[in-house]
Amino acid sequence: MITKAYTEFFKELAENNHKEWFHANKKRYENDVKGAFLELLSELLPVLHDWDNRILTDEKKALFRINRDVRFSKDKTPYHTILKAGFSPNGKKSMLPGYYLGISADSVHVGGGLFNIKPTELKMVRNHITYNIDDFLAIIKAKDFNDCLGELKGEVSKRIDKVHEAVANKTQLIYNKQFYAMSNLSLVDYYDSPNLKGEIIKHFKAIRPINEFLNAAF
Repeated sequence: MITKAYTEFFKELAENNHKEWFHANKKRYENDVKGAFLELLSELLPVLHDWDNRILTDEKKALFRINRDVRFSKDKTPYHTILKAGFSPNGKKSMLPGYYLGISADSVHVGGGLFNIKPTELKMVRNHITYNIDDFLAIIKAKDFNDCLGELKGEVSKRIDKVHEAVANKTQLIYNKQFYAMSNLSLVDYYDSPNLKGEIIKHFKAIRPINEFLNAAF
């Protein structure tokens, strides 16, 4: 389970984000942070795999590295102050719609959708929305979706193909280059609590219909 020790580690890491401190506290990271996070993933993955059997059931393969890629960043601190996991068909780096979980010192970030999409696939998604606009709107206006996740988000294009402009009066989301939703929960409410799994699954259930809709575009 996620405990207060998880929060304490990341708060201290934020103030001591260098290799010497991290290596001196490696056991804390392995036991209180990574171990607890992987345990949670192992409880979530059977549910997601049942929804879509292309989602891998190995929790370690869903986990993103805590090490930051600093090659092209002005910020040279070596570690993220959050653990993140992605659950998509064919792996966490897949371009297909999936689910996301990130837990920082204070917050649980839970949601999903389409994050990484190339221009060719984006056209396919916009076509799918255009030709199935009523189904799309019904999903994003559903009570469970709005209560848990609020609204779809993502970077926006300035221009779109004329064929897609036909539905712009129904939803400006046709301009999106990404289609995802995210909710932030207070971590302190879930220390040592089995309720965390249920709350995450509740949010995953809310994003599931839009994932299934978007998957049909490919």
